[in-house]
Amino acid sequence: MLEYDIIVVGGGHAGIEASLAAARMGKKTLLVSILAEQVGATSCNPAIGGLAKGHLVREIDAIGGEMGLLTDEAGIQYRILNAAKGPAVRGSRAQIDMDRYRLAARNRILNTPNLDLLQETVEALLHDGGRVTGVRTHLLNEYRAKRVILTTGTFLKGVVHIGEVKQTAGRFGEFSAENLSDSLRALGLNVGRLKTGTCPRVDSKTIDFSVMEEQPGDELPSPFSFRTDRKTFAREKKQLPCYIAYTNEETHGIIEGNFHRAPLFTGQIEGIGPRYCPSIEDKINRFRDKERHHLFIEPQTADNTECYINGMSTSLPPDVQQQMVHSVRGMENAKIVRYGYAIEYDYVDPTELKHSLETKKVAHLYLAGQINGTTGYEEAAAQGLMAGINAALSLEEKDPLVLRRDEAYIGVLIDDLVTKGTKEPYRMFTSRAEYRLLLREETADIRLGKYGHALGLIDDETFARFESKRRRIEEGMALINRTVYTPTKEFLAFLERIGEERINDRIGAGQLIARKSFTMEKMLELLPELEKYDPYIREQIMIEAKYARYVQKQLEEIEKMKKNIAIKIPDGFDFASVKGLSNEIVEKFRTFNPPTLQAASQISGVTPAAIEILHIYIKMAEKQKKKQKA
Repeated sequence: MLEYDIIVVGGGHAGIEASLAAARMGKKTLLVSILAEQVGATSCNPAIGGLAKGHLVREIDAIGGEMGLLTDEAGIQYRILNAAKGPAVRGSRAQIDMDRYRLAARNRILNTPNLDLLQETVEALLHDGGRVTGVRTHLLNEYRAKRVILTTGTFLKGVVHIGEVKQTAGRFGEFSAENLSDSLRALGLNVGRLKTGTCPRVDSKTIDFSVMEEQPGDELPSPFSFRTDRKTFAREKKQLPCYIAYTNEETHGIIEGNFHRAPLFTGQIEGIGPRYCPSIEDKINRFRDKERHHLFIEPQTADNTECYINGMSTSLPPDVQQQMVHSVRGMENAKIVRYGYAIEYDYVDPTELKHSLETKKVAHLYLAGQINGTTGYEEAAAQGLMAGINAALSLEEKDPLVLRRDEAYIGVLIDDLVTKGTKEPYRMFTSRAEYRLLLREETADIRLGKYGHALGLIDDETFARFESKRRRIEEGMALINRTVYTPTKEFLAFLERIGEERINDRIGAGQLIARKSFTMEKMLELLPELEKYDPYIREQIMIEAKYARYVQKQLEEIEKMKKNIAIKIPDGFDFASVKGLSNEIVEKFRTFNPPTLQAASQISGVTPAAIEILHIYIKMAEKQKKKQKA
């Protein structure tokens, strides 16, 4: 019987990050995957990042994870989404060569010391007295471990739906794990059912791209990883275009006319699907007033032999899929290589987890990725990284790494899951982050690099670059903050020359730069000392200056939050005794049993007024306790 420090079950994005982190932290690690060649497979769209998801990838990279580096190795197009909007809500996105990404991921696994890869199906967890001790596979092999991390994706009792056809599978054409979730139920974990889906893939040579809208990548592509050389990358990275097409009235009529054959509507599918990424039949049903819906035609590899029709996720029968694809302008003669499908799978209610991603009921068992109710490669990878880190730290009897909501989108993601739970596939959005001005993509290395370095996941040289970036930005901001101007004749003439409104009183450089009309060129004319920094650093300095007032406001809110974190809710506190709380909120407090006022405030549906009332009663309880002691 082989023994390991950590066993990771599942070779998707969560499993990759978990196993690499654990092994790189010196733990003897085993990654078990149903198919070794499918480690790192991108089951759905051929892209990494996007709005808020790009933030997650940058944060994973800053801590020492692999997704950013893999994306830069396999990327075939790079775009900054929301580029015209504020920096807090911009998102980096890359199209990837799916084959190259998968091969690169598997090679990382096979070439990492302390890490073994095994092709078997885990059927059950081994446990002893409320703690997990290993796994048993379909070959009746048993592997012992001090910690186990489940990153099973859609494979727990997975069922694929294409029209009336149902097939047991974790992914189309791959075996599902039929017994593992029974093992979780037997351990007392709350297991539910979710649904997601994917789109048809089409032979590229049968598409007429000339009638579609071309969507090129950015002229100067920005890499995902802080460890990728920006100048070399921008100069050498070759990009492919995507294309935009549209559904039309014919498409909608075909779909509507086949609602009676859609598993989503016939009751064949019972799991709840993602609200923010609905299937095309769901979109037509819910938004029938819309004349058309966007479709993004995305190459799946650098050779562009096959395209993914993003926006056409479906589980309709094959003949209907052919009709609706052919109804789209430019795809009249398109040949489907792979049909879209829906998949149902088991997941665990994430409120069963601690912030470390260890389960509350079963010691030494960690969960990460879609098993926790999330959707998306990036959300999975972020959880996998944190689970791998925390499993390794627990072996060293060290405190877990728990990122706060004001520190990282990863902190928001995990806090949302474990305090609020989810009844549908959870997706990250910038709107979920209260402190998003502090959590911009480009600051992830400055915010989180210290953790990766302390863990040994970021080397000294890379961390020195992170620190150099931080110091240069701080130097630039110090210059801006100490520079003040008065309305002299010379300075008023300068403002007129650069097209800026005059001033009537003393004004700081930061106040001028914060004006919407103030551009990079104007900033360099105002403060030519900033020209010594490279364009990337200058841009970060300008962003910091423009948003300094708002950032300060968020920092003040964080200080208030930290005070709330310090206010502990006494053990055994009787929430029902608090007058003014609704029965619903009392029940939520009882269910989640929040340890602090801050944790209570993060529970879905709990209002600020309820927190204030709870705070008053906590104070009253403390006074009463002191009186009794006296």
